[in-house]
Amino acid sequence: MGRLAETEGLTDEQREMLAVVRAFVDREILPVATALEHRDEYPTDIVEGLKELGIFGLTIPEEYGGLGESLLTYALVVEELSRGWMSVSGVVNTHFIVAYMLLRHGTDEQRRRYLPRMATGDLRGAFSMSEPALGSDVAAISTKATRLDDGGYSITGQKMWLTNGGSAHLVALLARTDEGADAPHRNLTTFLVEKEPGFGETAQGLTVPGKIEKMGYKGVDTTELLLDDHRIGADRVLGEAPGRGFYQMMDGVEVGRVNVAARAVGVAHRAFELGVAYAQQRETFGRPIAEHQAVLFRIAEMGTKVEAAHALVVNAARKKDSGERNDRESGMAKYLAAEYCREVVEDAFRIHGGYGYSKEYEIERLYREAPMLLIGEGTADIQRMIIGRRLLEDYRL
Repeated sequence: MGRLAETEGLTDEQREMLAVVRAFVDREILPVATALEHRDEYPTDIVEGLKELGIFGLTIPEEYGGLGESLLTYALVVEELSRGWMSVSGVVNTHFIVAYMLLRHGTDEQRRRYLPRMATGDLRGAFSMSEPALGSDVAAISTKATRLDDGGYSITGQKMWLTNGGSAHLVALLARTDEGADAPHRNLTTFLVEKEPGFGETAQGLTVPGKIEKMGYKGVDTTELLLDDHRIGADRVLGEAPGRGFYQMMDGVEVGRVNVAARAVGVAHRAFELGVAYAQQRETFGRPIAEHQAVLFRIAEMGTKVEAAHALVVNAARKKDSGERNDRESGMAKYLAAEYCREVVEDAFRIHGGYGYSKEYEIERLYREAPMLLIGEGTADIQRMIIGRRLLEDYRL
């Protein structure tokens, strides 16, 4: 029997890994996801299972204790995890971005210090770029890192929307420094901020106030981060080169957008499964509603959108794995997958009728989760700007 979102050209190892993750999702995540989500409970047992599977070290090279897999493999794993519960993929995503940034931009000492523990999941990462008044204008960051006489820095400011903000041990944090450059984005530096997991003052001069209450995307902790004269050494500058933070973060965001697009495919795939199953079980006028043309057309559109979004995710991941620039491809994947996810979830919700509004049905949870994908790692409008500018570069007269 054919299945949506299959990928051609995978190795035996990739297929085996995806089969293991799919079985884990069916056995360990789907049966408990809705109950955990309704309680806004961190999925501790699931995270321990992911550690045992090696998911936290999926893309970390073997020399640091990871599995050394590609971005494509990671994206396909994220699709499977999000099919079970999108919040689980959120636990992994920012961790993955920090590991990626260390691999691409960190020093040998920084990679040796963090990556082996990140590979096991014993040390988990968070990614901090946004601020309360910032939106998508990254160059307007106001969190300030002031150089001290000993060569280190004092960081003061307020950061917002940290996924894993409470549970993380390591935060890749973007702050403004005075490096003498005229362009605002050249005065930004990425710092590797260490802290203890939890809430309250989790490091000197660093406070995580608590979880932000959200409409959906529950279970995973999303937080603020308050810094008041947080002292940090110069060796905690990513790559030990100040002023390169904007480019480092944008590189991380590119792979993050592939991740968010993969999440959208996973959520849409699950919504399709729920909708097509319910349509074959629910009867009206003496026959299953799947046999009514209006519902049949809806199922056809849902399946087509899942396939199309998945194809864009695969293309964007393979482009990044090849070492090429993929901001256009990742932007297209994130934009279309998120929009299609919202539409597929709504169609599945409509197929369920009144029962879709009940918390007893899983589609209710997906209906609240899908909107986050429209804004995570850049809104649809930001993606359109990126895509449009890249297309003008490629087709300039």
